[in-house]
Amino acid sequence: MRKILFAFAVILVAVSGWGQSQSKPEILILGTYHMANPGRDVYNMKADDVLAPKRQAEIAELMQVLKKFNPTKIAIEADSGSERVAKEYGDYLAGKYTLSSNEVDQIGYRLAKELGHKQVYPVDEEGEFPWEHVSNWAKANGKTQQFEAIGAKIAEMVKQQDEYLHSHTVLEMLQYMNSGEKVAKDVGFYYEDVPLGDPGDYAGPDLIAKWFQRNIRIYSNIVRLIDSPNDRILVIYGAGHLGWLQQNVSNDPSVKLRKLGEFASKQ
Repeated sequence: MRKILFAFAVILVAVSGWGQSQSKPEILILGTYHMANPGRDVYNMKADDVLAPKRQAEIAELMQVLKKFNPTKIAIEADSGSERVAKEYGDYLAGKYTLSSNEVDQIGYRLAKELGHKQVYPVDEEGEFPWEHVSNWAKANGKTQQFEAIGAKIAEMVKQQDEYLHSHTVLEMLQYMNSGEKVAKDVGFYYEDVPLGDPGDYAGPDLIAKWFQRNIRIYSNIVRLIDSPNDRILVIYGAGHLGWLQQNVSNDPSVKLRKLGEFASKQ
């Protein structure tokens, strides 16, 4: 009996060691500011011209950092299944498309070409963001001052990001935006909306739920790109999505989360 138990224990150790030795697909979420100033967020930064020679040299520095991750696929913030992306990137490879100031072009297309990738992968999904509904609930329930205080905090955060960008390089800016402390703070802003609602109308909580829904759908598009345990997927997205997408990766035992700081710190 002891021999049987010992043999069984050996098998368990072996199986455990085998499971631990298996590589997992890796996902790096790169949160960025919107370099082309599309103005689609509730509060928006005002980025300077990323096409200026100084910023282009900084983008080249960023490329060298991201190459250390050596992504096998690059996912971008563009509508999933977008034919526009395939055409633009194909034209770019053929020398018939000039990169715009959008971060999709400046980071995604550029890095993909330098790595010899034949395509990039749009993974975005639209979703509701009922900010106005939260505002209306606050007005109807005497919580306008509380709601406006949340907005003021976000506006101040955006102002600080503006100031940081204008005195730092693109890489430094992204290191700042992707730092653990900054990511946690950005996610925390959403949770300030939790008290803005009641059992009759969960306005604030529903806003967070809608935002989570959009991000889990995006994540679903990302994981569908995985073909191999050796895949390394770089995801380039507006920083408002960063913490939520990182949480999805962290909570998924089938993949491994990587972060910009692991590679930028090795410069």
